[in-house]
Amino acid sequence: MIELYTWATPNGRKISIALEEMQLPYIVYPVDLQKEEQFASNFLELSPNNKIPAIVDQSNGVRLFESGAILTYLAETSGKFLPVSQPNRAAVMAWLNWQIAGFGPMLGQLNHFLNVADEESPYTIARFSAEAVRLFAVLDRQLASHEYVAGAYSIADMAIYPWSLPAFARISERAERTFDNIGRWHQAMAERAAVQAGMEIPQT
Repeated sequence: MIELYTWATPNGRKISIALEEMQLPYIVYPVDLQKEEQFASNFLELSPNNKIPAIVDQSNGVRLFESGAILTYLAETSGKFLPVSQPNRAAVMAWLNWQIAGFGPMLGQLNHFLNVADEESPYTIARFSAEAVRLFAVLDRQLASHEYVAGAYSIADMAIYPWSLPAFARISERAERTFDNIGRWHQAMAERAAVQAGMEIPQT
């Protein structure tokens, strides 16, 4: 049984989608970020960075934080959605790290300065908007020649989708283009029952 400590954020939904897709048994422990429960001492023991998600594998005592590490562990544990052989494995890991290193952080910063910051900063918004548009173009170009991000459906798709979906309309508007390949991929992802279930976890 996997204990999943999570909240209704893109990073949290990566893991619930993966658990649903891999059909691994799990139990959800919500960590309410609005109540700053991520700073509680008991959660700090699981996640030294005070961020969700985190997991505990009851079968062997493994504790993990950071979504990329968790996705890799779950894929290797289940034997699903992460190729064993090269170069397919390398492609999945490259796109997983693309999301972790750039796509997620840039969209997160843009959302903060658009919707959370006390003062408007036109330069900051312009800077993060431009980078978000560039990253969407990178993803759209990749999906022009691949059904899923790294070829076959993988943990890379699970990582990218929860970030790309809520930002899609805003970034398309700013870019003044439709990103048709991402739109097609979004539809394919949305039709997967495990993705639908994972996107609803936790119930808030």
